[in-house]
Amino acid sequence: MRSTLPTTLSLATILLSAALACSREKAGTQSLTQTANTQRLAQTSKVAVSQSAGGCDASLWNHVYNPTRLQQLAPCLRATGVITESDADPDGDQHFLLKLDPGQDSLVNHRNAKKKGGDLVLEIVCANPTTMKKVKSACTGYSNPIAIPVVGAHVRVTGTYVLDSHNGWTEIHPVSRMDPL
Repeated sequence: MRSTLPTTLSLATILLSAALACSREKAGTQSLTQTANTQRLAQTSKVAVSQSAGGCDASLWNHVYNPTRLQQLAPCLRATGVITESDADPDGDQHFLLKLDPGQDSLVNHRNAKKKGGDLVLEIVCANPTTMKKVKSACTGYSNPIAIPVVGAHVRVTGTYVLDSHNGWTEIHPVSRMDPL
């Protein structure tokens, strides 16, 4: 019995170590995959980010309702495309869908594809009166001067590129500039 006890303990130790290593590797792989997806979105946007450096108004974050839901992927990004939808949200923001010009497909994810027809979501904060009591403080004393384009307009949009954690899609929110092309 004495001679098998060390062997049994060594075998158990090896099996336990292997199980823990596999468990850590699996958890690490899932975490790495999520990190890689976020980095891919930000990495593929570097050209647009560098083109618009300095074109974003960080003070607009003071007027974003519930900003914790927005995960910043790039502090300032420029995108071009055609406005396919425009709606006033109850929180006072003007909500748009932008059909991106060719070469910018990396700015949208699978949720944009599934829920927004592959379009990028845009939001101009405090563009309209709010109808929600709990968000009025975000826009108190501020009215966004950005002109609201019509559906069908070809535009260049500059703003913060984010992942909306409540909906899972990517957005430019808040929009700092929107220029006609």
